Amino acid sequence: MSHEHTHEAPKTLSALIVAIIINLGIVIFEIVFGILSHSLSLISDAVHNLTDISSMVLGYFAEKISLRPANNTKTYGYKKVEFLAAFTNALILLIATMYILYEGITRVLNPEQVLGWQMFVVGVVALVGNSVSTWILSKNSKTNTNMKAVWLHSLQDALLSFGVIVGAVIIYITQWNIVDPIISIIISIVLLKSIYSLLQETFDALVDSVPKNINFEEIKSSMSKIDGVKYVSDLHIWLISSHNPMLSVHLQIEDKESLEKVFAKAKKMLYEKYNVKHATIQIMPFASETKTGCAHCN
Repeated sequence: MSHEHTHEAPKTLSALIVAIIINLGIVIFEIVFGILSHSLSLISDAVHNLTDISSMVLGYFAEKISLRPANNTKTYGYKKVEFLAAFTNALILLIATMYILYEGITRVLNPEQVLGWQMFVVGVVALVGNSVSTWILSKNSKTNTNMKAVWLHSLQDALLSFGVIVGAVIIYITQWNIVDPIISIIISIVLLKSIYSLLQETFDALVDSVPKNINFEEIKSSMSKIDGVKYVSDLHIWLISSHNPMLSVHLQIEDKESLEKVFAKAKKMLYEKYNVKHATIQIMPFASETKTGCAHCN
């Protein structure tokens, strides 16, 4: 799997660079337009977009660091930096979303005068830029948790830009200024579900939880059915990168002559049925752990 990641990394890095350049262009446009039109809301949105650029920069460096080889002190390398960066980005996104939600509620209670045509122009430019960024980042978001976090940032901006356009049209026609914050509130609430899911996913990876796509009891049962295996214990399954599951287990056998066959069958079954390519299997005499005691076994 690490070999595949090496090939995928340049693609993720180039995608992040393009997305960063596009978002920098959007920020510069909003700041210039905001200063010329004396619009504080546009300058505020530009500042919000800067947080997205920071998340992309963080994602970029996380990808670079994750490529570093393993050494005597980092025996698994730096692959888990992917989850650390994703968790950090998810927290930043949560804070930004809660702030937008707060601002939206505040403006519903105290509506401000909004220039519909100005919103529309900026919204269209921002939507085009954010949509391109989101599309570029989406290609790797399903196979890389770090990229998924960055993609969510970009998706949030694209949705907000779309909301700005819809709100601008409604405000221009009806003069209902309250539409602007209501749309922001709706988009924020919709995004909170995805943000929570990402936080949960990255937290589980950081604390070495069993991957969601792997059934712990099923694997344990499958190994216990291998000819020669009498007991399965001390089974642990975790991730070191998005699609790189690790496993360690104790298999107790009664017949020492079957040791090599049991080992080979277990390795083959884990690889072919569960896509576990890195497994540490310790073959032990039956009931040896019962004699010595094993409080941490499962």
